[in-house]
Amino acid sequence: MGPRLASAAVLILLTVTALYLGSYFFSGVVGAVYAGVYREWETMVSRAPLTPGGFALIGLVGLSGLVFPWLGMIGLVATIAIACVVAVFMGRELASWRIGGLALFGLLILSAVLMRGATMDGIWAGVYLGTVVWMTDSAAFFTGRQIGGEKLAPGISPSKTWSGALGGLALGTAAGLIVWTLITDSPWWIGLLLSIAISIVGQLGDLCESAVKRHFRIKDSGDIIPGHGGLMDRLDSLTLGLVLVLIVGAAHGGFGAVAQGLLYW
Repeated sequence: MGPRLASAAVLILLTVTALYLGSYFFSGVVGAVYAGVYREWETMVSRAPLTPGGFALIGLVGLSGLVFPWLGMIGLVATIAIACVVAVFMGRELASWRIGGLALFGLLILSAVLMRGATMDGIWAGVYLGTVVWMTDSAAFFTGRQIGGEKLAPGISPSKTWSGALGGLALGTAAGLIVWTLITDSPWWIGLLLSIAISIVGQLGDLCESAVKRHFRIKDSGDIIPGHGGLMDRLDSLTLGLVLVLIVGAAHGGFGAVAQGLLYW
């Protein structure tokens, strides 16, 4: 428990710092983090040590975040597209898994940098999203361990229970609603609905990653974070939450104002 809490504190500090500084620093951190996630993905799907091609894909994922401040969405998408071409030339057997991972992590990098944007609203949107996701994750873990009960999806993740899922939903939603009322004057019921949706899709993202790991017969995606496993293990709950934020924010405020579209109604 000690390493888990210490690792969580470091991750939260890094996230808040990156959100606050924004711009090149935030884009660089996001790119670097998801480059690390793709490293775990590459070793998982290939079940072998990294090759020069694998290192090239990792570098291109990281570069996609770095180029965003200069070249915008087009530069980021173009970099990921180049990585997909490289993946095809690395062999057709694993091309679909590699391209799927590149597309997913590219989308997540794009979602994160568009959410952050260039205003203070991006900071608050990130704080709101992080609060819902991580409070859901933590509450599900502790509630599941304390109460136990019927398994949520035993064929995918034997340790997850319905009590944990409901506990995570309750606390994640409550925490998100509190943050919502503090950072925006938008109607509380919109914050409630968004918090519920983010909490639910966050848990779905966790289950999806568990399904992929079970397919490849591994327990953790890596061991870089003490008490948490790999980067992918720590960020799985954020995956669908980030995509949902992008969809809602862009639909309401446009791609140039994702945070504002999420927070102001």
